[in-house]
Amino acid sequence: MSLALVHSRAGRGTDAPAVSVEVHLSGGLPSFSIVGLPEAAVRESRDRVRSALLNSGFEFPARRITANLAPADLPKQGGRFDLPIALGVLAASGQVAVADLAGAEYLGELGLGGELRAVHGILPAVAAASRAGRPVVLPEDNIAEAALVRDARLLGISCLNELTAQLVAGKTLGFAAAARSSATEETVQALPDLADVRGQYLGRRALEIAASGDHPLLLVGPPGCGKTMLAERLPGLLPPMNDHEALETATVRSVSHQGFCVEDWRRRPFRSPHHGASAVALVGGGNRAWPGEISLAHNGVLFLDELAEFDRRVLDHLREPMESGHITVARSGWSVRYPSRFQLVAAMNPCTCGYEGDPSGRCRCTAEQISRYRSRLSGPLLDRIDLQVRLAPVVATELHDRTAVPESSAQVRARLSVARERQSIRSGVSNAHLPVADLERCVWLDGACRALLESATTRLGFSARAYHRLLRLTRTIADLGDSERVTRDHLCEALQFRALDRAMPVEHSPGVAR
Repeated sequence: MSLALVHSRAGRGTDAPAVSVEVHLSGGLPSFSIVGLPEAAVRESRDRVRSALLNSGFEFPARRITANLAPADLPKQGGRFDLPIALGVLAASGQVAVADLAGAEYLGELGLGGELRAVHGILPAVAAASRAGRPVVLPEDNIAEAALVRDARLLGISCLNELTAQLVAGKTLGFAAAARSSATEETVQALPDLADVRGQYLGRRALEIAASGDHPLLLVGPPGCGKTMLAERLPGLLPPMNDHEALETATVRSVSHQGFCVEDWRRRPFRSPHHGASAVALVGGGNRAWPGEISLAHNGVLFLDELAEFDRRVLDHLREPMESGHITVARSGWSVRYPSRFQLVAAMNPCTCGYEGDPSGRCRCTAEQISRYRSRLSGPLLDRIDLQVRLAPVVATELHDRTAVPESSAQVRARLSVARERQSIRSGVSNAHLPVADLERCVWLDGACRALLESATTRLGFSARAYHRLLRLTRTIADLGDSERVTRDHLCEALQFRALDRAMPVEHSPGVAR
């Protein structure tokens, strides 16, 4: 038999298209070619496969070898095709039986000595194979990650000889549903506790509202007032991910260049890129269309500290994924779509020096300088941020007061779970993601509330988007108050969290809560 077929999977974002590895031996001068749009790492498989076969005790056929990775128009990347190509060479040369390879899929990178190394993007490949009804042979180091796919039949091997020994002996490959590691069990994780935050009652309240309805949050205040402390405590207020959310998040991490660790299972991501990050780092891209920070933060928190120091053009890339919950990275002839349903939390100073509005009067920035500083954030981006909070400096008496014990994250989380359950029963989604068509049903306003909202919309220059976001925020505040009806108090509180609306002059920005 001079022709062999082995099944495998390519990696294209969070998808894993099927690839047929066809190996043919023919007469002519000895050569080894790989066709089917292979990138450099795939073309280098020729040398890895030759050395691995020789060092594993097999004969490398001195014939013209052609390995075709079909479909031919699908780009192939990485070293995952080493194992199927090696098995195809062995089957085509009669060193293992072709029939023994049928019915399974094979993934793995070979070392020169025949050892099998882990590959990235294993989760979508195993999930796709499981849906197709095929078991998967893969590196042993990938087993813990692959076992996250329920009902997947797996066989982990550490080297080529471990697999071929079973094939040559005619044994049936021992596929089994691998048990999940104990590290994937839901445990209480050591997250920063809200009890560490002293004072900042307005900031704590805003954080609670944001966590309850998944609303974007912007904290504006002088250096050292606790903006970063508050942001870092948001994950501790969010509920644990369900299996579907956890698998989605793990899949994005699996296909990234960082890889996935099973200890992170069910842990909501908290991503905090530096303000010098490029657009590619933030939204994804590059030669291999890697996922960016917004996708790595899927189902978690994206924290942008020093928001005004980010390049404005980079920040504006966030606008579409904040609305749609996904990002499409396009390349010539192909594109990749990543999920990006993240909760944005940002922090910034009120001016260049950071002390605008401070009671000490130390700020010497002019109105023009302050306006120029804030104009680094585009209006359309601010429109998409539901809570814009001005924080005051924390006074020393609050820091030293040990009589007042702040609520812990566990206490607040228990209260928020009631509000989130109410949202789930009402519409099946959090309030921040309520469709516009459902707002009239979920947020009913009486005559006085409607008049107040119309007046505020005109005075503050709200766009239609900001108007709808304000209604969603009002609904969340009502849910936290255990009220099915939206009242004037709920609407007034929502209005005070629009501190940076562009129509408002700098000198008349809402005052800091004292």
